[in-house]
Amino acid sequence: MTDSATVLAGLDELRPQLEELYQHLHAHPELSNQEVASAARMAEGLRASGFEVHEQVGASTGVVGILRNGEGPVVLLRADMDGLPVLEDEKVPYRSRARGTWQGTDVPIMHACGHDTHMTALQGATRLLADSTDAWSGTLVAVFQPAEEVVAGAYGMAEQVKELVPHIDVALGQHVWPAPAGTVHTAAGPVMASTDGCNITIHSRGGHGSQPENTVDPVVIAAHIVVRLQTIVSREIAPQSMAVVTVGRLNAGSKGNIIPATAEIEINIRSYDEGVRAHLKRSIERIVNAECAAAGEPARAEFEWITPAPVTDNDPPSAERLGAAFDAAFGDDHWDLVPVAGSEDFGVLGDVYPAPYVFWFFGGFPRDVYEKALAQGTLAEDVPSNHAPNFIPEMQPTLDTGVRALVVAAMEWLARR
Repeated sequence: MTDSATVLAGLDELRPQLEELYQHLHAHPELSNQEVASAARMAEGLRASGFEVHEQVGASTGVVGILRNGEGPVVLLRADMDGLPVLEDEKVPYRSRARGTWQGTDVPIMHACGHDTHMTALQGATRLLADSTDAWSGTLVAVFQPAEEVVAGAYGMAEQVKELVPHIDVALGQHVWPAPAGTVHTAAGPVMASTDGCNITIHSRGGHGSQPENTVDPVVIAAHIVVRLQTIVSREIAPQSMAVVTVGRLNAGSKGNIIPATAEIEINIRSYDEGVRAHLKRSIERIVNAECAAAGEPARAEFEWITPAPVTDNDPPSAERLGAAFDAAFGDDHWDLVPVAGSEDFGVLGDVYPAPYVFWFFGGFPRDVYEKALAQGTLAEDVPSNHAPNFIPEMQPTLDTGVRALVVAAMEWLARR
């Protein structure tokens, strides 16, 4: 029996407790930086497993558990806790009916990105590792992070995590996604894109809709900007370099016969390369200001750059080491990961030391549904994507896979040799 198998021998007995925990978390999601009950539940579980527990770590509801088990490597495992302002489809009996306040508005709340599976898997892994200390040596650090969805939680707690644990040898994290349940997906190098948001305010001269000659119309300026921005990726970025520029919000005006004095645009950008990232930001500011000037508006637009997240860039030696461990543990269910354009703040926890890190994905949806959709070319229609109201992973084997992956990953560094 392998070292990981020794630790995982208790999974069958633990499974009912984990399934109960998962259903509770799924039914009671909390928004970013409001994860009070979730954090308390995570802290309670860590204490029951014998961890030294620290609560309210960082700017919000972060929880850190530390289990010291002799000399050896220090391994950090992380799960995120926040839900999203999404109304869940009625598909499971433990459906969320929670509501909360988001940006001053009453909204439904759902674990539409699977963070309930992440919390449950980490609770399972920590319990099994705590019950099998004869199989490993070193220090295990469990981090339950708030506010991943607003790309703030890791920034808010990284420095305090480092104060509690001054050194780590590796940081490990995972995410459920639309792939067959039971599969795990890894790769070395960049696996998730960087992201930045930008709120842009265009100032102009408003007036009566019947007298456009006496105004500088910000709606027209904004329309030109939206179209012109599309040329950044198509004409300024090399075809082999990934880049995304999305205009997700455009607000202007209040009535059809009033030319407003301002217009607001919100942009999101993604890339895998810091040089491309900087180019996108420069080009956006250049185009916006040039379109304002072309319209006869001398005032420069206002730019507010927000929600930055770095490229999630897996350390190649560590990723290759973990990949070999997953090959042994999962066999044909260990798949190569194709980099995705989504973004994460997990890497901040490794970068603050700095220490190598590896982030991987695991599937959460019925294999037969996935394979049929893949064959028909209907994956987008038939397999829910993260943040969708029907992104509800099947409970098993998803939870078992998440627990197994964390245990196998941790034991690759902690196993007694």
